Amino acid sequence: MNKKFIILLTVFIDVLGMGIILPILPFYVESFGASAFVVTLLFATYSFFSFFSAPLLGAWSDKIGRRPVLIISIFSTALGWLVFAAAGNLFFLFLGRIIDGAAAGNFPIAQSYLLDIAKDDKERTSNLGLIGAVFGVGLIIGPALGGLLSAWALDFPFWFVGGLASINFVLALMNIPETNQNRRLDKKIEINPFKPLLGALNNKSLRLGFIAWFLFSVAIASQQSIMALYLNAEFDFNSLMVGLVMTAMGLILIINQGFALKKIWLRYFKERFLIVWLTLLLAAGFFLMGITYFLIFSFGLAFVAIAQSVLRAVITSEMTRRGAGDDRGMILGVLNSVMSLGLISGPIMAGYLFGLKTNLPFLAAGIFGLAAYLILIIDCRRNKGEGAGLSEDDLRLVEQKLELS
Repeated sequence: MNKKFIILLTVFIDVLGMGIILPILPFYVESFGASAFVVTLLFATYSFFSFFSAPLLGAWSDKIGRRPVLIISIFSTALGWLVFAAAGNLFFLFLGRIIDGAAAGNFPIAQSYLLDIAKDDKERTSNLGLIGAVFGVGLIIGPALGGLLSAWALDFPFWFVGGLASINFVLALMNIPETNQNRRLDKKIEINPFKPLLGALNNKSLRLGFIAWFLFSVAIASQQSIMALYLNAEFDFNSLMVGLVMTAMGLILIINQGFALKKIWLRYFKERFLIVWLTLLLAAGFFLMGITYFLIFSFGLAFVAIAQSVLRAVITSEMTRRGAGDDRGMILGVLNSVMSLGLISGPIMAGYLFGLKTNLPFLAAGIFGLAAYLILIIDCRRNKGEGAGLSEDDLRLVEQKLELS
């Protein structure tokens, strides 16, 4: 069987599981008598363990090879989903997410594997593009499939993903060869994930960008972890309806990233200009989502989907552009780690606020978005406009608006 197909299947199952869990998890966990805070804590639990495991597994794949680490990671994914599906109480729900998160190296190792087997630069770019395409398809299919499968039983979607991951484990075991021909058995493994973060904060030209990225990540994670609960509480949506809403959001993301990013956004606007003003659009979208009228909520959701899909690309591009050539890998790693911290803290904050009032998580996400916007403006001032593509006239206009507000 084609080894590239197995790798892409691994990525697809990972993303499919992520997509399925978003609309179904709140309904499944609440069937155990759990609160909204417990639901969001499950999101944070996976992110917490993956924060520590993902960079460690990536380093191990450099040291001992891609094949053993990838197979262990796929097995962990399958086992985690099956434990989660079979859970009879909250302990096993958390255990399932811990098992999956503790070996969450599928995606970065899959990327490394496809880079290893590429024959030239063109094929390397093509392989990474395939991963992006598979990622997008999984995010579209996952929520809708989760909603449909939950019509049989709330645990059935998790059995389905666990079964797919189990099949993937067998296929990988039988068909995937080792591709890392430059294994470094003497390489020292850094086990402290905070070390590169602390080093990044010493870089004055990138520090504010990392802080804004963290605020962006917290806001996005808050919205993702609480949206199904909010749609059910305020609009009485069931799991299928929630899945369809999330599928619509996924379609916006894919169209925006696959077509509009190149044909519209980057064609007519500077990247650094987009970073500032789309962050403001993102904050506005969160505030609109906090208004409990579905039409207004829908406009806010569209704003958030459009803004975040462009921001993920242009912020990453801008941050790596500022770094030296040999620092770009480090910057990407730090951005990933900062995102992980947002995925941990965002759901915890959202769960607590949701218990106080259902729309508070969206209002808090809007405040985080505004804070990121203001930090980016400060970044512009320090770099005399170079950090966000703004002219002096643009900056004066921004300052006037801030003074009026």
